[in-house]
Amino acid sequence: MKFAALRFDVEAGTADGWSDALLDAGALSVDAADPDAGTARETAVFAEGETQAREWWPISRLTALFDPGRDPGEALAAAARALGLRPPPHQRFEVADQDWIAATRSQFTPIRIADDLWIVPTWCEPPRPDAVNVVLDPGLAFGTGSHPTTGLCLAWLRETVTREASVLDYGCGSGILTIAALKLGASRACGIDIDPQAVQAGASNAGVNGVVAEFGVPGGLGARRFDVVVANILAHPLRLLAPLLAAHCSAGGRIALSGILERQADDVIAAYLPWFTISRWRVSEGWVLLAGVRARAPA
Repeated sequence: MKFAALRFDVEAGTADGWSDALLDAGALSVDAADPDAGTARETAVFAEGETQAREWWPISRLTALFDPGRDPGEALAAAARALGLRPPPHQRFEVADQDWIAATRSQFTPIRIADDLWIVPTWCEPPRPDAVNVVLDPGLAFGTGSHPTTGLCLAWLRETVTREASVLDYGCGSGILTIAALKLGASRACGIDIDPQAVQAGASNAGVNGVVAEFGVPGGLGARRFDVVVANILAHPLRLLAPLLAAHCSAGGRIALSGILERQADDVIAAYLPWFTISRWRVSEGWVLLAGVRARAPA
């Protein structure tokens, strides 16, 4: 079986409208991509660490998928009428059906953080059964171990977490850092996220890994302090969170911050200097992890 598809480029201001109109006209899905991806003109839309993030590329390439036998041209014409626009120049083609689950799974294989620390999807055998293996499948919440910032945090936890340490994972996403901390020997670990789906995903992933962790939304920590604090978010929210994270880090406790581009590191360091001795720990693919020690006793 082959699906019908069409592809065309639109300006950012109309991309949302075209996507919704195509779905209303019968498209099974609409994918957006940068037409300049892989070239020097490629544009980042997520603006990592910036206060304003773009939702679309200046020119966005939309690909709509339709049931076999459906005429994509008719759907495009219907979408154009709904928007009061002319159908744009477009390309029509077919997409062969396949085992989509297997195709997706093939993109995720075990990730080596260190010889003794791996992230392993449930459908894979651990390369090293005797290592610390965090079992995790890709899902709705951020954190599969593949992003450089997650890898940096995992490597730092591996070198930092000691037996009986308490760990706070602020912005926990999938719970990967919370779970890894417990498997590395932490006595207790708490994952906090503003997204209820992340809280649910973290609890589910902890169960799969056979560890007991606490997950919740901000506001539930009270005055608790932790020996280790890790936050893998973005530069701007990290700057704003400096007083809060300092309040939850014990005197002499350790902190790691990631989700920070190299050029943003100095600003984030400055935000934490009133409470921490902090500096660059390691860089990976343009991302930096800052690590520090709580230098002043909490008030």
